[in-house]
Amino acid sequence: MNIYTTLKNPYNMLKSLTEYNKYRRTPVVTVNQFPMRHEENQYLNLIEDILSEGSKEEGRNGTTFTVVGAAMHFSLNDRRVPFLTTKRLAWKTCLKELLWFIRGDTDNALLQAQNVHIWDGNASREFLDSRGLTNRAEGDMGPIYGFQWRNFGGDYGSGPKKGVDQLQLIIDALKDPEQRTSRRLIISAWNPSQLHEMALPPCHVLMQFHVTNETRLSCSLYQRSGDVGLGVPFNIASYSMLTHLLAHHCGLDAHEFVYHLGNAHIYDDHVEALQQQLQREPHDFPQIAIRALHENIDDYAVSEFEVQGYQCHDAIAMTMRQ
Repeated sequence: MNIYTTLKNPYNMLKSLTEYNKYRRTPVVTVNQFPMRHEENQYLNLIEDILSEGSKEEGRNGTTFTVVGAAMHFSLNDRRVPFLTTKRLAWKTCLKELLWFIRGDTDNALLQAQNVHIWDGNASREFLDSRGLTNRAEGDMGPIYGFQWRNFGGDYGSGPKKGVDQLQLIIDALKDPEQRTSRRLIISAWNPSQLHEMALPPCHVLMQFHVTNETRLSCSLYQRSGDVGLGVPFNIASYSMLTHLLAHHCGLDAHEFVYHLGNAHIYDDHVEALQQQLQREPHDFPQIAIRALHENIDDYAVSEFEVQGYQCHDAIAMTMRQ
């Protein structure tokens, strides 16, 4: 059976092929005067697939409906940024967390000071104690994402060993025409030797950057575990903004974000909210502009990011699992 025949018959064994998932939901719409099929349908299709085909599983933090393996592609061309439009995304909260990661920070108090509370549950005294981190100060998340991005392999806390600044290595390579096309531009947040020190092991574990056609920067992300209702929309937005920021910082053009999910799941108490979301039609994705250029990646501020044309449906409340 050839690929063309397969795509013409969406009920055969290749039903979940990425291109089919990407395009099957709705007819062509117009974005920036160009006809295209709305990429948000990939996310909506994934919800439908999990609710109709997912297996019911009992896990560490409750009941989920789960599928194994999903992929989505989002264009970043023309400054486009894939903030979901079928519910309001708190993009400034997402950006504050991203800049926290970029600076290598792991103290939840720094987020709380900016009115960001997405890590409060996992940084609480009760949760840290449940992880065996009884000597860890409340709010100290341990060597999670930011630490691994900026100090991989280093001692956490007062230890003398300095680790690898993975993010700076990527920046240096992207600025070098001889290195930027390498297939080794990878950042890993998964450090098995330090998982026991983390408040929560990383869900989005590995990103790879790709430069094609000399200046087009893409990012592909592998995420071991994705909370489709709450976490996945943030992850799409966060890594898309990171790609835009790195392109801006390194003199490149943001091109595409490619998202791979290992375990994609919906918590049982999110089902009703997501069924409501499925009734909504997407709007055009907005555009993003970064209004400053700094020498140091640590120096970017939320106020320097401008999102233009974000039209969306109302927010939908869901409870975050720890």
